[in-house]
Amino acid sequence: MAGLETILAHYDYAYPPELIAQAPASPRDSARLLTYDRLTGRTCFGRFSELPERLPPGAVLVFNETRVWPARLVLKKETGGKAVVLYVSSERGLLKVMCDRRVEVGSRLGLGPRLSFRVSRHEGRYYFLKPSFPAARIGAVLERHGLTPLPPYIKDSPLSESEKKKRYQTVFARRPGSVAAPTASLHFTERLLRRLRSSGCAVRFVTLHVNLGTFAPLTEENLRRGRLHEERYEIDARTAVFLNAAKRAGRPIIAVGTTVARTLESAADRRGRLRRLAGTTDIFIREGSRFRFIDGLITNFHVPRSSLMMLVAALVGREELLGIYEQAVAYKFRLFSFGDGMLIT
Repeated sequence: MAGLETILAHYDYAYPPELIAQAPASPRDSARLLTYDRLTGRTCFGRFSELPERLPPGAVLVFNETRVWPARLVLKKETGGKAVVLYVSSERGLLKVMCDRRVEVGSRLGLGPRLSFRVSRHEGRYYFLKPSFPAARIGAVLERHGLTPLPPYIKDSPLSESEKKKRYQTVFARRPGSVAAPTASLHFTERLLRRLRSSGCAVRFVTLHVNLGTFAPLTEENLRRGRLHEERYEIDARTAVFLNAAKRAGRPIIAVGTTVARTLESAADRRGRLRRLAGTTDIFIREGSRFRFIDGLITNFHVPRSSLMMLVAALVGREELLGIYEQAVAYKFRLFSFGDGMLIT
């Protein structure tokens, strides 16, 4: 097996930094859309609002209805300084977080006059905090005190905090639990969803709660094990019945985002039927992977050298994907979480 650096270099591409989108398009569906037909190899360019005309007949669009926590907390150290933590998960009454600076095990971090956290232990990139309130209440605490966890490459966003909370969230977000948005879905408006339904396209929802592993650099262990980070997902039984029937009928299943692709491919058995409807997934989709359920993908333009690029390359081929990205950069498409989108059919 080739080494990690060699493999990552195969998924690298150049782009000018000014193409990194610092705010989403307004309205959302005015973002640009690149459409790639795998059968013909044809690429065309347009606007996201044209999506109903770009989809194959009878398409079924599957969305991720997770909701992003305002997962970043600004805490006060006992020394008077500040520490910014990013909530990752809850484990046995403790909160697993990342911190922007070193904090001492045993020290206390304050959040206002009544809430605090004791630093219980430190493991690798993560700290484990014991809250002064039941850990199960962390959702309510984040909703009241938390800040939007924009990715680190969005450094100069003109959005206010209230605007970030609204716009780094899909219009159909319903189930809290993610620390990052399913960004391919940020392009959709209620109006566009209505047009999709009226055009004969079916719309269904699943849930995968995105964690920081989505942004974590790939490791040698990932390559050796063929596995990534774990993320929790769930598919409603009635949704699974509908999607299985649509698949049998030959309707194209279009995953809106890599999170949906991971969910459906994790849930599908070897015969291409959705069976495992809830649990965690650490699936690593890369070139050579066989897609059991999805027929197409809507996605954004991803960070170089990432597992997300590898997933898309598994669908279109690595050289084809790099050619698509080269076109997107040449046509000045906006990149990454707040950037423009791509439809692969």
